[in-house]
Amino acid sequence: MKLAVSKRAGEKKSELTQLRYKGDIPAAVYSKGKPCDKISINGAEFAAVLRGLPQGHLPTTVFDLGGKKAIVKDIQYHPTTYNILHLDFQILDDKTEVDINVPVVCEGEADCAGVKLGGFVRPIKRHVKVRCFPGDLPTSFKVNIKDLAIGQSKKVGDIDFGEAVRPLAADKEIVVTIAKR
Repeated sequence: MKLAVSKRAGEKKSELTQLRYKGDIPAAVYSKGKPCDKISINGAEFAAVLRGLPQGHLPTTVFDLGGKKAIVKDIQYHPTTYNILHLDFQILDDKTEVDINVPVVCEGEADCAGVKLGGFVRPIKRHVKVRCFPGDLPTSFKVNIKDLAIGQSKKVGDIDFGEAVRPLAADKEIVVTIAKR
């Protein structure tokens, strides 16, 4: 997704407040071995991008920042209004591995045996942290829960990561379970 960016020089609180008042979001772009670049992003444009993303998929969304590919590493919200105060981006280098939280999507909930018997799907881990090269970055992991009964669960070891993606979570960590009401 392409974002329009502009350089910013201001580091004073008053300059950042004016930037936010105009509707822009101050951001920092980090890359390995280089100093941080300070930019600003159009707030309305970023909000439109967020509305178009499925819930939980922001960490795996690759943005084009003026010809450089980057991912969001951190996002800061205002404590009462929940407006975005600041963004941190990390530039993706094809030769450097990146650690990223990939969302877990449950499939087969309507046909799940445990749900039909009165249970409900209880996600334990909504994201699984993995390490991979930017070219192998998955958008999400699909977990089929169709055959689970009440009390059964799927673990990190049950997810098919492929050869290029290495999970950083233990294989025994529970991702989703079918709980009793």
